[in-house]
Amino acid sequence: MKLKLPYSSQNWVSLIGATIALITLFMIIFLFVITAFSAQGRSYLGLVTYIILPVFLIIGLLLIPIGMYLKIRRDKKKNIIPSKGWPQINLNDIRHRNAFFIFTIGTTIFLFLSAVGSYEAFNFTESVTFCGTICHTVMKPEYIAYQNSPHARVACVECHVGSGASWYVRSKLSGLYQVYAVTLGEYPKPIPTPITNLRPARETCEECHWPQKFYSRSLRTEKHYLADETNSEWDIILTMKIGSSLSALGLQEGIHWHINPDVKIEYKASDERRQVIPWVRYTNLKTGEVTIFEDEDNKLEKSKLDSLQTRVMDCMDCHNRPSHDYKPPAFFINNAITAGNVPKELPQIKAQAMEILGKQFTTTDSAMQYISNSINQFYKENYPEIYSTKKYLVDKAINGIQDEFKKNIFPEMKVKWDAYPNNIGHIEFMGCFRCHNGTHSSQNGKLISKDCRLCHDITAQGPPDKLETAPINGSLEFKHPTDIDQAWKEMACVECHTGLNP
Repeated sequence: MKLKLPYSSQNWVSLIGATIALITLFMIIFLFVITAFSAQGRSYLGLVTYIILPVFLIIGLLLIPIGMYLKIRRDKKKNIIPSKGWPQINLNDIRHRNAFFIFTIGTTIFLFLSAVGSYEAFNFTESVTFCGTICHTVMKPEYIAYQNSPHARVACVECHVGSGASWYVRSKLSGLYQVYAVTLGEYPKPIPTPITNLRPARETCEECHWPQKFYSRSLRTEKHYLADETNSEWDIILTMKIGSSLSALGLQEGIHWHINPDVKIEYKASDERRQVIPWVRYTNLKTGEVTIFEDEDNKLEKSKLDSLQTRVMDCMDCHNRPSHDYKPPAFFINNAITAGNVPKELPQIKAQAMEILGKQFTTTDSAMQYISNSINQFYKENYPEIYSTKKYLVDKAINGIQDEFKKNIFPEMKVKWDAYPNNIGHIEFMGCFRCHNGTHSSQNGKLISKDCRLCHDITAQGPPDKLETAPINGSLEFKHPTDIDQAWKEMACVECHTGLNP
């Protein structure tokens, strides 16, 4: 039986719209079923199912009434039908009745699917898969670093957006420009850290970490390998003074004193990346005591200082790379050797890895090839016996270096350890020494101390077989693995340590 519909629906525009809507609807249902049972390719299927196809569905549905309106308007001009006022709905007319039921049932189904689709679209655009894999090349460094971070099970939006509708809307508006930039390829390499518009740490980080919580001191063991023939080991064991020695003292001392609720630390940075800090203000909220420190080696005129933003110090001023930390080669090769992924028994493997990883590469593939060729050539020419009898060690070293490279260096996006400062510590970047450099002083003679023991005590150091240890509750003076006399006291670590030093 032929379905009777109003004559106005009998036009090509409405027919095309209905066809588009029906085909799109079936595609959405089909892809929804596919994504429900398959994990492969879910990111791109989700993009098509919840964002792209609904647009075509809506376009198709809009074409139906548009076609009907155009047909009525055209027929009125040709006097094919009388000119009437508002459209009439007569349920006694089978054509009107059919159209009414189709519209009512269709609208109900559409609203139901819209509710489900909107919910799924919201969840999809808030997912780690969406953030990390849709713009594959652009976000690849951030996504891989995130997967190897302590926050690997925390969704991206928990930190980058947080709770609340206003920040959700703000993030989506920002995302529109990002889509435009990626589509046209107009994005910087590397992607700059959005340091100026990040949400305050108290609204994101402190949803899980909070200042009032006591964090006890922790023992940290670092194993280094020197760039000599035997890859000599050098251990250093530190007691990190994260909090006070006694829990009853709370945050009265230790690294986390900076976020003591009774203390407010403010600063001004003279550069966009907040690496140069010429001015610091300390306020004791209990007593009202205020002390201002200025860097004597980088003193700015009052007019210049007044023009700089005053920022209240929070977690992100030190923990600025909590999930996207690209390790320097000296660090990740040490770890690879310790884990056995790069054989320590291969002579000079640490030195060779550092020399190779200091090169500039344009693509990951070219880097992989260069690592393989260089390591093979070096041992073939300098250690032919090892190369012929223990080639498996050479191959293992190549694979280990390549794997670590792919986790930390991304030539296509010009991302590596020195692209983004890491403010934890003070080896490859100024970090703590941005303020604790011994030159920030107040008018009454107070100084922001450079004493390393404010943050940690060295309890043991040296080669494993000749480890120098401190007495109980004691501390050792730092000893540099290579003899540089007392230069380490007078220089900043970053003056020598570029990420490629042992």
